[in-house]
Amino acid sequence: MTTHSDLRELGLFDARVPRYTSYPPANHFTEANGPETTAKWLSAVPIKGRVSLYVHIPYCRRLCWFCACRTQGTSTNRPLVPYLAQIAKEFEIVDKYLPKDVKVSHIHLGGGTPTILDPSLIERLGELVNNFRPKSDDLEFSVEIDPTEVDQERIDALRKIGMTRASIGVQDFDPLVQDSIGRQQSYEDTKNVVHMLHEAGVNSLNMDILYGLPHQTNARLTDSVQKVLSLAPDRVALYGYAHVPWMAKRQVMIPSEALPHAEDRLKLFEIARKLFVWDGYEEIGIDHYARPDDSLAVAARDGTMRRNFQGYTEDSADVLIGFGASAISRYPQGYAQNHSTSSKYAAAIEDGHLATARGHTMSADDQLRGTMIDELMCNFELDAASLAHRFGTTQLAIFDMTTSLRLRFADHIEVTGSKIRLIRDARLIARLAAQEIDAYQMPDGRHSRAM
Repeated sequence: MTTHSDLRELGLFDARVPRYTSYPPANHFTEANGPETTAKWLSAVPIKGRVSLYVHIPYCRRLCWFCACRTQGTSTNRPLVPYLAQIAKEFEIVDKYLPKDVKVSHIHLGGGTPTILDPSLIERLGELVNNFRPKSDDLEFSVEIDPTEVDQERIDALRKIGMTRASIGVQDFDPLVQDSIGRQQSYEDTKNVVHMLHEAGVNSLNMDILYGLPHQTNARLTDSVQKVLSLAPDRVALYGYAHVPWMAKRQVMIPSEALPHAEDRLKLFEIARKLFVWDGYEEIGIDHYARPDDSLAVAARDGTMRRNFQGYTEDSADVLIGFGASAISRYPQGYAQNHSTSSKYAAAIEDGHLATARGHTMSADDQLRGTMIDELMCNFELDAASLAHRFGTTQLAIFDMTTSLRLRFADHIEVTGSKIRLIRDARLIARLAAQEIDAYQMPDGRHSRAM
C-alpha cells in the first residue's frame, strides 16, 4: 500500500504540473499562428466530417475569486448585445472557410456565465449554432448554468434551442467556504434550478465540486458531497482548486493561510472519491465520476473517451471550433486561440477577420507525444505496438520515449508485452507520469499543483 511518504518522494505534494487538457499546454502557444493559419485549417476540414462548437460568453454578474477563467464583470446587459452581434459575425467569417457539408456533433456554451443572456439573446444564439451546419443524430448540446443567474424563462429558452445537458458549478455548499472564495450559492437555489431543469425536460446533468478550498475540512466537504449526491447528477467533476494568484489576480482575495496543505488536500480528495464510489458512480479518468449508464462512462469503458479543454469528453470529432473572446479551437494540425480581451476580439471581427491571436502548429513529435499523454490521462496505459503502427515508428522508439517514466514510477508501473500500465495510484500520479512524456520546458510556477 502506498504511503504519504512514498507519494511525497515521487514529488506529488510539491510538483506543479499542467492539467494536460491540450498538448502542448496553452502557455506554449505563440503569435506565429494567426488568422491565415486558422483559415487554412478550417478549409482543410474533411468533407462530411464532424465538428464541435464551443461558444465563450465571458461576462459575469460577479467575479468569483477562485476562478481563473477569462471573464469580466458587468452590472448591466449593455455589452451583451454587441458581443452577440460579434459572435454572429464570427460565424459568418468561419462559414466562408469551413466546408458546407460537415456535421455538428457537440455544442457547448461556456463562460463566464452563459445564463447571463436574457431569453431573447439565448434564442438568437440558438439560431446561430443551430443554423450553422447540419447536426448529427447523436448531437449533445451542453450549457454551463449559474444557479444564481438563471430563471425558468431562461431555462425554457435554452431547452427551446436544443439544450440536452446542463452543467452546474457547485464548488462547495458550506457558507464559510463560499464566503472565502466569493461564491455565494445556496443548496436550495441549486436544488430549485435542478428541479426547473427536470421540469423543462433536461435530465442530463453535470456538476463540478472543488477540493482544496480555504476553510475546507473533512466534515464540510463530506456535507457538500452528500448534498451533491442528493441532486443525483449523471456526472461529477472533482477538481483540485488551483491557487495561481500570479495568473488570476482576483485570487489575491482568497486567504492563502486558510488553504489546506497538500497532504490535507489528498485526504479531502479521498473522502470525496469514496463517497462518489459508494453511491454507485464509476471513476472516470483522474477526476470525473459518472453513473454506469452515462455516455461518458460508456466511452471510458470502450476506450473512446478523450480529453479537451472542458475535461473529459465522449465527443469523437477531431475539430473543435471556438467562438468568442479567448476561445480556443482544436484542429488535427494544431490549436488556435482568439484574442483574450473583448476589445481586441471585437476589433478583429469588425474588420472581417478571424480573431486568432496565437496558437500552435503540431509537429509529428507533438502528435505522438500528445496522443501518448491523452492515453495516460484517459486510460492510464500506453500500447507501444498500437502507437508505433499509428505513427509509423517502432515499439523500441516508443519504449525509449518512456524511459524516464518507467524509471521514476517503477513501483507503480506494469509492463506486459507492448503495454505500459499505471497500476498503483494511477489517478494521483497520471499528471506526473504525463510530464515525463512532455518535451516542452515548463516555466516555473506556471501550473497548478499536482495534488
